[in-house]
Amino acid sequence: MLTAIIDYESGNLHSAEKAFQRMAREVGAGTVVVTSDADVVARADRVVLPGDGAFPACAAALRGQSGLFDAMVETVENRGRPFLGICVGMQLMASWGREYEDTQGLGWVDGEVVRITPDDAALKVPHMGWNDLVIDTAHPVFDGVATGDHAYFVHSYQLHVARPAERLAHVDYGGDVTAVIGRGTMLGMQFHPEKSQATGLRLIANFLRWRP
Repeated sequence: MLTAIIDYESGNLHSAEKAFQRMAREVGAGTVVVTSDADVVARADRVVLPGDGAFPACAAALRGQSGLFDAMVETVENRGRPFLGICVGMQLMASWGREYEDTQGLGWVDGEVVRITPDDAALKVPHMGWNDLVIDTAHPVFDGVATGDHAYFVHSYQLHVARPAERLAHVDYGGDVTAVIGRGTMLGMQFHPEKSQATGLRLIANFLRWRP
């Protein structure tokens, strides 16, 4: 079993690598590697796409490595391997990003990434820090995780899904903010599970054990 965390020069991957490797050992999920090698992604059993920064820059960086991008699409779309997008990696799953300019996403989840607009002027953007998850739709990734468990967020934009069933969890930040999305073999988490202590580690373990 091989889990590939894609390195497309879009953020510090050290903490994600360590968290996924730790949970892979605990649940017997094989090997976790951080890679920019298209051949490794092509033979991966699971794919993780992190991302930090602005949507347009991350989209350009990912597509700029054509072999890596094509291998990811082939592995996820055509081979149906489980996929997890984290932070901007989740946002890239959308049809469009509206940060700075209109940028096409992967189109794996119908929706658009828009700026967070809390209805309470006292709430600052970016949305930064701990917030309690509200689970909207049951999913194996939530095994042992409940509404009220908290996760660590750092973001100014959120994904508005077109199909409500594909929003699996949200948080309240002056209104609903999407936290977890899912469709078929694909999952996305707006927060950083690798920085979300026990809840995040449980979610990572559940993803590594998931058999969609």
